[in-house]
Amino acid sequence: MFESMSRPSLMWLLSEPGRALIERSASIPFERVTQKKQIGDGHPVMILPGFLSSQSSTKALRKYVANLGYEVYDWGLGRNMGKLEYMELLLERLDEIHIKTGREVSLIGWSLGGVFARQLAKERPNITRQVITLASPFIGLSEPNNIAWIYSLLNYGKKVKDVNQTLHEDLPRPANVPTTAIYSKTDGVVPWKYCIEPVEDDIHQNIEVRSSHIGMGVNLAVFAVIEDRLLYDKENWVKFRPRGIMNNRLMFPAY
Repeated sequence: MFESMSRPSLMWLLSEPGRALIERSASIPFERVTQKKQIGDGHPVMILPGFLSSQSSTKALRKYVANLGYEVYDWGLGRNMGKLEYMELLLERLDEIHIKTGREVSLIGWSLGGVFARQLAKERPNITRQVITLASPFIGLSEPNNIAWIYSLLNYGKKVKDVNQTLHEDLPRPANVPTTAIYSKTDGVVPWKYCIEPVEDDIHQNIEVRSSHIGMGVNLAVFAVIEDRLLYDKENWVKFRPRGIMNNRLMFPAY
């Protein structure tokens, strides 16, 4: 389906913390502006953290989305250790949020959290409004990347495909809901080609931003995409295009 890619270079990996810090600093003024927007319709949004991260890693993102006027939920499972049994617990969490609010739920997943978010949407398309993934390697979860060795270490040398072959084979299949895959060619953790939808169509879109992997959840361009995408539902869905001061190649290289 995709040409094989080597893991991101050591240069991109080692520069991850510094770049993430810069991205966070750049997003703070934008965050302050959105505090007064309240443009959202109040529908529920569940945000899932990446591998080895907990809900504390998504604090800035959750605050930002809440300030836009949405009802925000964390994933409720503590630190993400990549356990397959999370799926059943997450389905229960998704069902609970839907029952509580009576509305479809938007799912935002960072890295491995986005892999889970896509799978949730496949299982519950009727209650999922949309999915937004941030640097989520759903195409090549078992392919070379710079943290796969940690997963293998925690699972006695096994890869994802060794733990659950059926799940691994299903990962590339698109969810039948509007899906936005945000990726960066300067990602220092996972190869960017494994983070994009196999086919773009009316409801599946890939959006390139300039970002580190660990800075995705605090990146100004990512915030802008999320703000725009959450305004739409299945009935009025249109593809993202940067507008105004956001329409520049520094933030969105492909536009």
